[in-house]
Amino acid sequence: MTDQAGSSRTIVDRCLTVIERLGNALPHPATLFALLAAGVLVLSWGFSLWDVSVQHPSTSETIRPVNLISVDGLHRILTETIDNFTSFAPLGTVLVAMLGIGVAEGSGLVSALLRLLVLSAPPRLLTFVIVMAGVLSNAASEVGYVLLVPLAATIFLAVGRHPMAGLAAAFAGVSGGYSANLLLGTIDPLLSGLSEEAARIIDPSYSVNPACNYYFMVASTFMIAAAGTWVTERMVVPRLGEYRGDQVPEPLRPLERREKIGLVLAGLVTGLLVVLVLIGLIPQQGFLRHAETGSVLQSPLLQGIVTAIFILGALAGIVYGWAAGTLRNDTEVIQCMGKAMQTMGTYMVLVFFAAQFVAYFRWTNLGLILAVRGAELLRASGLGPIPLLTTFILLTAAINLVMGSASAKWAIMAPIFIPMFMLLGYSPELVQTAYRIGDSTTNIISPMMSYFALIVAFFERYEPRAGIGTVVATMLPYSVVFLILWIILLSVWMLAGLPVGPGAGLLLN
Repeated sequence: MTDQAGSSRTIVDRCLTVIERLGNALPHPATLFALLAAGVLVLSWGFSLWDVSVQHPSTSETIRPVNLISVDGLHRILTETIDNFTSFAPLGTVLVAMLGIGVAEGSGLVSALLRLLVLSAPPRLLTFVIVMAGVLSNAASEVGYVLLVPLAATIFLAVGRHPMAGLAAAFAGVSGGYSANLLLGTIDPLLSGLSEEAARIIDPSYSVNPACNYYFMVASTFMIAAAGTWVTERMVVPRLGEYRGDQVPEPLRPLERREKIGLVLAGLVTGLLVVLVLIGLIPQQGFLRHAETGSVLQSPLLQGIVTAIFILGALAGIVYGWAAGTLRNDTEVIQCMGKAMQTMGTYMVLVFFAAQFVAYFRWTNLGLILAVRGAELLRASGLGPIPLLTTFILLTAAINLVMGSASAKWAIMAPIFIPMFMLLGYSPELVQTAYRIGDSTTNIISPMMSYFALIVAFFERYEPRAGIGTVVATMLPYSVVFLILWIILLSVWMLAGLPVGPGAGLLLN
């Protein structure tokens, strides 16, 4: 059995090595996005010549490809290139968060916290804690991408492990486990609203609760954390081997007295901010709740979580730096922010070309046409409930490779699949659950995922020759394992007849 297991690992490792080499043989990610953008222009011309069209499932409008190799297309490219770049959602999120994180890092606060964590945390639980933290970070929008992923690499490096394994573990939890959590996040009311609109095609009075997937999400959280830990330790760490890069780990020296005082004061500042947030959220008329509806999920706090991260990071870093003697004046605070921005140069170049590619793909309607055509094929398959939902998950996972936005995909797919499953007797909440599985599992290998360019930049920090192939090869085992285990969990859930959330059964009443 040992020989067979060793042979299996060798085969898997060889396959991943081939994938990595093929992927890294591609041009630099920025060049690749530029080439993909040019390819979309050519495809838009070809599809428009063939007059391929689909009917929009919500509006019944006929959707045809838009040819960007035209006078109108040229005008749009010339006039909207800057807007494509500056309005690309992850750009502002990353830069604003990094300003606050830069102060916390430059003051030494992050280093002190890492040393405290490494010196006190049980080493055997480190990977599990990182993956679990990644899953839970989804409740706070995209904070996991900009904070936890690079932090995990630093922690792994500090304990003498390969930093890219830490990157992979955190990225798997944050992105691959996007639909698992112990808390509700901003994506829950967004998806449930789209599901409700689609369900009302069949039943005009149907209502979908934002917590409709909560039970399944909670069970998925522990499964993803355990599976992510197993993949990291059994597949990723052995494959990466020993780290021989240029990045030097922070020395794990004991905390000095001034550092301890700084941590205590930074903790007090954080505690005061938390109390202020609770005062603003807990009362029914709290000042941080949504002004009209009183909703917490749609509150300015959750919508502006990145600003909150900036404020927290900056204030905690300034207080720590003052107490520890690492920040003496405002000039040094600004220098910390500037240093953080210097590390984002390559990422901003990547974002420029990625933003153009995504915009062109959206303008041409190619993503919409591909999604609708694929959904129609699945609808006509005649499969049974579990095979049909499994196929639906696989289709969603495939579409996610070319269309990254969870809400945009669901806006297209929900009006097709929810009415279809309702006519078969299955609830919209169950269909939404299946959708979220497929949408999550291929996030970590999809270049269309908004933060993929940032992850590539993080990998390049520890391995300058790393590229898209390195990221895909490293993350593919997580994607496959998560997909298989999630399908099994959903199948068992359906066979047991368990509700996927409060008041959300599998079948229609």
